[in-house]
Amino acid sequence: MSRRGSDPGALPDAGKAEDRPIRIAFVEDDDDYREAVSGELADHGFVVEGFGDGPALLDFFATGAEAEIILLDWTLPSVPGIDLLPRLRRNGIALPVVFLTGRSQPVYEKLALEGGAVDFVDKARGVPILAQRLRLIADSAKKPDAPRLDDVFQCGRLTLRPAMSRALWNDRDVDLTVSEFKIVHLLASNAGGHVTYRAVYDCMHYAGFIGGAGENGYRTNVRSSIKRIRRKFQAVDPDFAEIDNYQAFGYRWRKV
Repeated sequence: MSRRGSDPGALPDAGKAEDRPIRIAFVEDDDDYREAVSGELADHGFVVEGFGDGPALLDFFATGAEAEIILLDWTLPSVPGIDLLPRLRRNGIALPVVFLTGRSQPVYEKLALEGGAVDFVDKARGVPILAQRLRLIADSAKKPDAPRLDDVFQCGRLTLRPAMSRALWNDRDVDLTVSEFKIVHLLASNAGGHVTYRAVYDCMHYAGFIGGAGENGYRTNVRSSIKRIRRKFQAVDPDFAEIDNYQAFGYRWRKV
């Protein structure tokens, strides 16, 4: 494990004006690359804890240590990055997960985002782009309307436990991914009112995230996510019909 942080004696520039550094847990098995990226992120004002594999990351959180964002490589030894996502969730770690990987093919990005990652960054984009995206994600997580992790949200037969990204329907676990949980929380917390496609997409990732083909390509991704969510609820309750669509606008969780 390695730790890199910003120079306390350095003068902040316009891109580093933060109340405190953003803490990143970075998992990458290439020691040289991990050290290089950690050093560059430190120059951008981040504090980075580095790990060579998934079990080391899990041990880190098991000690009570904290971070704000998890940065994962895909091809990790013992536990691939994509398989760490559900393990983190089962352990009650609901932090934003970003993949930093050389596997830039759309199929991998799709798997990562569907699995609950909030972003997928090609290593070829460089650390300055990565730093901008990490800061956007951290800023989004700090919004005052973000749910408190110790809250339990109740909406009719739906129970949400934000601390573990768990959704229960009639007291049965629906087995949602982190991104799916965020969508359900957004819809249910606005029960009776419609939520736009863009708002749903932003909650899956962060405000301004660009994805999908074409100007409105993100709507296809939102429809696919809603379809998966409905199927999971219907696996628990075949009569589930709480999510309505308003064509060309968005979705609504029916008012209790």
